[in-house]
Amino acid sequence: MTLGEKIAAARKQAGLSQAELAEKIFVSRQAVSKWENDRGLPDIENIKALSGVFGVSLDYLVGMSEHTPAPVVIEPIDITQYQKSGKARDKYDAAVRGKYPNAQIIYPLIRRKKLGRWESIIDFIVQPGIFQTADALSNIRGCYVVDMGSHHLLVNVSKSSIESRELPNKFVGRKKIIGESIFVKAPYTL
Repeated sequence: MTLGEKIAAARKQAGLSQAELAEKIFVSRQAVSKWENDRGLPDIENIKALSGVFGVSLDYLVGMSEHTPAPVVIEPIDITQYQKSGKARDKYDAAVRGKYPNAQIIYPLIRRKKLGRWESIIDFIVQPGIFQTADALSNIRGCYVVDMGSHHLLVNVSKSSIESRELPNKFVGRKKIIGESIFVKAPYTL
């Protein structure tokens, strides 16, 4: 897979048009088109920017790895610009609804840290729930599953950014473990 093919695949997985990608990394749409068609190469600063936008390693973009990881798209926001309205219960809900107006449905999630064996034992002995409380206080954000029809996105909204990644499988059922977190669907939808 060429660098251009990798850029095109990662851009499509991130749900971005060439113009949207160009805007994010401060280049022209024509430059993105040239890169994707292997008629030109991005400089090292643009490769770094692409890596950050897609949430992939530099090694993936310029190396020999053929595996396409699910890209993470991080966009800066100012949470104070959003107001709760309609089904949105807070500014985080309003931000995710504003970002994905064409979503079929948005499921707010309750996130808990997946405790290891020893953490569970210590948590039980010392103070039940202490690890969960500490984790919740250090990770204040809204978590959501966005149903785009053909695929689901896991979206995290903080005060300063929206981070989204395509899930390899749809979020089916009420609960799912993803990485080091346990996600449970909230009792309402957006």
